[in-house]
Amino acid sequence: MAKIYYLSTCNTCMKIINELNLPNDFKLQDIKNEAITVGQIEEMRALTDSYESLFSKRARLYKSLDLKNKNLSDEDYKNYILEHYTFLKRPVILFNDHIFIGNSKKTVEAAKKAIHV
Repeated sequence: MAKIYYLSTCNTCMKIINELNLPNDFKLQDIKNEAITVGQIEEMRALTDSYESLFSKRARLYKSLDLKNKNLSDEDYKNYILEHYTFLKRPVILFNDHIFIGNSKKTVEAAKKAIHV
């Protein structure tokens, strides 16, 4: 599997995608235009330790819904991600049974190294 879940309106996502110099077999899914399915989120979850690790606590909606003051279960994180694309920490890069979540320099460098071995 070689896929990236991203947001085309996010400059950071687009910069990372350009920086990765992706092979042609990568699939790109703009999560605003093509919603994440239950199967896709479960596939991501199988490669990481929790739905919370896929969840963006930087989203404006997170703050406006005051979610930081709620005791959320892992299932809650999953449901929020499925409910609104803004809750997925972006980008999510799937490559050869590895997952790279978010835009930290360390994560992007690890993804680059894995893709271009």
